[in-house]
Amino acid sequence: MKFLLLTCLFIANNWISSVISKDAALETVSKHGQLSVDGVNLVNQYGEKVQLKGMSLFWSVWMPYYYNKTTVDNIKEYCHSNIVRPMMAIDTKDGGYLTDPDNEEALIDAVVEAAIEDDIYVLVDWQDFEAENHLEQSLYFFDRLSKKYGGYPNIIYEPYNEPITLEWSNVVKPYHEAVIKTIRNNDPDNLIVVGTPQWSQRLDLAAADPILNQSNIMYSLHFYAGTHQQSERDITKAAIDAGLPVFVSEYGTVNADASLPVNVSETLLWYEFMEERGMSYVNFAVSDKEEGAAALIPGTPPEKVCWEDYLTESGKIVVEHNKA
Repeated sequence: MKFLLLTCLFIANNWISSVISKDAALETVSKHGQLSVDGVNLVNQYGEKVQLKGMSLFWSVWMPYYYNKTTVDNIKEYCHSNIVRPMMAIDTKDGGYLTDPDNEEALIDAVVEAAIEDDIYVLVDWQDFEAENHLEQSLYFFDRLSKKYGGYPNIIYEPYNEPITLEWSNVVKPYHEAVIKTIRNNDPDNLIVVGTPQWSQRLDLAAADPILNQSNIMYSLHFYAGTHQQSERDITKAAIDAGLPVFVSEYGTVNADASLPVNVSETLLWYEFMEERGMSYVNFAVSDKEEGAAALIPGTPPEKVCWEDYLTESGKIVVEHNKA
């Protein structure tokens, strides 16, 4: 088994080196500036295609010890990332924004400010599965966030992590339109990544009825390589071919329930698919939970985040890809 793993990692590392040419940590905000959407592409302030590659944190309510500048510093330097994604928990059995908004806002602010200081982008995720039921709170949060940080080109908004409902046109889309309007009152330019139905996998529904009369909007795709394979790539390709700009705001190398094994072959197929289209993508997760999707071994402190000796099997594949 150990030989097989080393062989897979060797193949992965060599494949990555042949496909990717840029270390994401060097593709900073000061280099690319204000992002915008041109057709299906994410472009920089000069109109050149740009790619964001990086790491998502775990749910804020369960791993607040990673919501600090030390972690963000290491994500950039050692995970070779130009984007970090804080996941603000909204409503869990252990709390979240609905029950403790001040604490959750403080955690998000710490990551946003660290990202600004570190010259990388930050994708702020409203980690909710039924956000249409929390519209009032969402509008308040994104109004506050866009007023405070909308003047920085670093900020990217993700107003709805993973809608469960399949009702795009009547439920999810109107929710997004309300949040977009609120953000745009304060921030007319920064990128907004909107969640799509069925845990952000049904891009076809959004492609059939996209959000109109708005600029700099992309649509999120989430996948886990052990579960979501060629059929999801086919849906994604069709959506992009139809003109839908897609941003992979969450992906994993393992199964959708975050369990092992790491599916190296499917992960590489996804990397190839995304690289061919210049897509941006964020790995789940900077976590030391004992599960396959975690990039860190259990007990990893913030000052050791993304250090090679503290990376899991998944973490090693992701970091090697980010820096190649």
